[in-house]
Amino acid sequence: MNRRDFLQWTGLSAGAFLLPDHTVFGRSVAPEALLEPGVDVAVKKRLADAALNAAKAKGASYTDVRIGRYLRQFVITREDKVQNIVNTESYGVGVRVIVDGCWGFASVVEAKSEAQTARAAEEAVAIAKANARLMKQPVQLAPQKGFGEVSWKAPIRKNAFEVPIKEKVDLLLTVNDAALKNGANYVNSVLFMVNEQKYFASSDGSYIDQDIHRLWPTFTVTAIDPKSGKFETRSELSAPMGMGYDYLQANPSDKITGITTRYNKGYDMLEDVTSAAKHAKQKLTAKSVEAGKYDLVLDPSHLWLTIHESVGHPLELDRVLGYEANFAGTSFATLDKWKSKNFNYGSKQVNLFADKTQVGSLGAVGWDDEGVACKKWDLVKDGTLVNYQAIRDQVHIIGENESQGCCYADNWSSVQFQRMANVSLAAGKTPLSVEQMIKDVKKGIYIIGDGSFSIDQQRYNFQFGGQLFYEIKDGQIAGMLKDVAYQSNTQEFWNSCVQICDEKDYRLGGSFFDGKGQPMQVSAVSHGSSTTRFNGVNVINTARKI
Repeated sequence: MNRRDFLQWTGLSAGAFLLPDHTVFGRSVAPEALLEPGVDVAVKKRLADAALNAAKAKGASYTDVRIGRYLRQFVITREDKVQNIVNTESYGVGVRVIVDGCWGFASVVEAKSEAQTARAAEEAVAIAKANARLMKQPVQLAPQKGFGEVSWKAPIRKNAFEVPIKEKVDLLLTVNDAALKNGANYVNSVLFMVNEQKYFASSDGSYIDQDIHRLWPTFTVTAIDPKSGKFETRSELSAPMGMGYDYLQANPSDKITGITTRYNKGYDMLEDVTSAAKHAKQKLTAKSVEAGKYDLVLDPSHLWLTIHESVGHPLELDRVLGYEANFAGTSFATLDKWKSKNFNYGSKQVNLFADKTQVGSLGAVGWDDEGVACKKWDLVKDGTLVNYQAIRDQVHIIGENESQGCCYADNWSSVQFQRMANVSLAAGKTPLSVEQMIKDVKKGIYIIGDGSFSIDQQRYNFQFGGQLFYEIKDGQIAGMLKDVAYQSNTQEFWNSCVQICDEKDYRLGGSFFDGKGQPMQVSAVSHGSSTTRFNGVNVINTARKI
């Protein structure tokens, strides 16, 4: 892999997760293995019961068992070449117990017998007993009813793993060809596909079988000025989705008009890459922004990342409590602010909520990884901080007796812990289109697509870039800008929110590879919003002065 490719992948996400590392994703398999049905539900129940009974016999007061099969396929291309096709499968069992008020965990790879899962349970009990010697405070687990034998399946219309490899390769190479024909000098394109087959059983009486699908079509085009050697890029404006291959079957009625041409119901990758190549060329001659205060009109394809970093992460209760500090630290939104019941997180227009049930979202499931039914709840109501994201052993800290259902582990061999739910900004209640919003802006910038970002260790002071920037003068789009980034702090930024388009403009963005924890785990999470206006935000010029 050359330096350009390395920078490309690391720029897409935390690079280690995008490079084909079979030790992270599982063992390599033939593509047809991804369509095999896996272990029968009745067999999973027997394996789980063996672990539940063994743990109880050894003194566990609580036990949960996760039997997971994780399937992944990545198709990676560059210009007219296929760089890699990765097919992996990972299967195993993880057992978590509470003994003497302390957690213990053990796992076993490719478990096929009841004896194997029973031994894993016994090992988890032994670990819990050893941990209990150092315990300062016993686990307080929120009560949870058992659901019996239930199931949930992602509402996909077309399983991506059933689509022949050739069809996927042909799509990506056609996309690349369109980019090159429309002025791009280089182009990379990738399809990421994931299927999580997860079975959960607990001593509470739940036996939950879930089938989860996710898909991310992505690309980056690069245009170079041959005279100066300078270059500009533009990446996809698609969102990764909790959908099947049907996401790539775009329907013209699903699109919105104007500069942005995508909608969550369907994504036309060919149309987007054609626009992207033209945009990258336009950026080469775009006017460099003049630093100053601007009103910002932020498209959902951009705003999702600001929500993720300045709302999603700082309102994770483990960060608030200081239990978690990896990847940009803890949180400014401390418990004293929540207890005051009047902490001003944003303006009155700002209503932010968590929702693990949003159809088509990356985080949508029926139950989380400790058997809690997923739901929707408010985080910021009319600008005021009202709640956090918490799981069964945390909610007593915020005076609640029911988990919010946001526990997740990225593999059967990982210990589940609190992960961000789909966190979104509610759409405006008054009818308002993007065009109407722009008409009222005297001096502003319309920003589309996510870009670089930086945020401090308390998730407070930040800087965000983007993909496309358009100057707004006296209510009109006046041309393309470049070298744009805005700076603010979380409270100041959300208090500058003055308008939000209505639900007709509401769309999801999201992260396919969101890292957290030590050792690190990766989850996928969506963030929705409508186009939103923020007044008087500080914009800087990011051009390097030579």
